[in-house]
Amino acid sequence: MAFLSNRSLSNRLAVRMNDRSPWILPPILRDKHYSAESAFTPKSLLREARRQKAMPDAPVPAVCILDPDGDIVRYLHASGRARPVAGWACYHSTMDRYDDGGREYGIVGCAVGAPYAVLVAEQMFASGCRLLLSITSSGQITALGPPPYFILIERALRDEGTSYHYLPPGSEYAEADPALLAVVETALARIGGPIERGATWTTDAPYRETREAIAAARAERILAVEMEAAALYAFAQARDKPVLCFAHVTNQMGQHGDFEKGEANGATASLALVRAVADAYLAAQI
Repeated sequence: MAFLSNRSLSNRLAVRMNDRSPWILPPILRDKHYSAESAFTPKSLLREARRQKAMPDAPVPAVCILDPDGDIVRYLHASGRARPVAGWACYHSTMDRYDDGGREYGIVGCAVGAPYAVLVAEQMFASGCRLLLSITSSGQITALGPPPYFILIERALRDEGTSYHYLPPGSEYAEADPALLAVVETALARIGGPIERGATWTTDAPYRETREAIAAARAERILAVEMEAAALYAFAQARDKPVLCFAHVTNQMGQHGDFEKGEANGATASLALVRAVADAYLAAQI
């Protein structure tokens, strides 16, 4: 897989966009109408789910977490800290809540992949979420040290499908909000463990991460590969919502020493990270 520069990608797509032939422009880039309202909204789905399930219309916690691996959720259940969120009306997932430092958090486990992560994110914000954090395990592309360690994802390569339903294809990368990055920078510096910053590669097909694609990503100074960040950042930009994604580098792409996650499979470190970011963000909103 070759990674194109922003200019060459834009030029190539401009040629295709001028020719509406379905053989030139793939379906995922046709008829998107980015400024148009969706005919199907998370609010309408949640309204019907509450009606059918006789659920209360109660807000979820202000800070919510996506835990694609499910390690944090399992840790919270094992330690007796998790309990269900009564007002979470999603058909496709379960949200738990837990307390930390006097604040409640909402968390959804096993939301793996771009489509599922964004589906849940849409419903979280429609249900009262004010800040969404995603912490996903990822494979090391550029070695920054032995796993495990965290990367604050500043931008993510859009090698998935969901982001193209939220933002046009003019840029290869979906970017984190610079203002949000600035808000949490000091808080992250106070956390004991190493937290790197940089780019990741978001893919829909983890079992098609070829050596050639990995080498191309490394040449682009991409640090890790994961499955959600580009779509979540595209959603965040399109919907003007605060979303921050972290990659928990836990493996070296099938080479050796794979899936080293740390204490409690990384859950304790992840919870400390969540608390520091939430404290910084909510303090800045006062």
